[in-house]
Amino acid sequence: MQADEQEIRDLVTTWMAATREGDVQAVLALMTDDAVFLTPGRAPMTKSDFAKAAEGQARGEAPKFDGHSEMLEVQILGDWAFMRTRLSVTATPPDGSPPTRREGHTLTLLRKDGGRWKLARDANLLAPVA
Repeated sequence: MQADEQEIRDLVTTWMAATREGDVQAVLALMTDDAVFLTPGRAPMTKSDFAKAAEGQARGEAPKFDGHSEMLEVQILGDWAFMRTRLSVTATPPDGSPPTRREGHTLTLLRKDGGRWKLARDANLLAPVA
């Protein structure tokens, strides 16, 4: 496995661990300043929007998240790369309500930024799991 692919795989591992721990700053450091997230039925979310939502989680005002990401494909094209994953996420509300689970596929574009791979665009097709 080449170094770039390993760095991308490590980024995903770090992202998942930081998300579980509620480490907002660690997650934000893994994305470009112009990052955009696309999810079904919602307007695109910017890095700033993501930060606001994540900070609510860190303060205990939003659900805690846990999940698993299975990397299905990584392609590196110069200073850009893309990856396809199968992602499952469990959100546990702070009020004691039952957790909800979503899973599905993602397509993520990464870009070299300051010599490091960072998430630049992310589209996920996560759907509720009954």
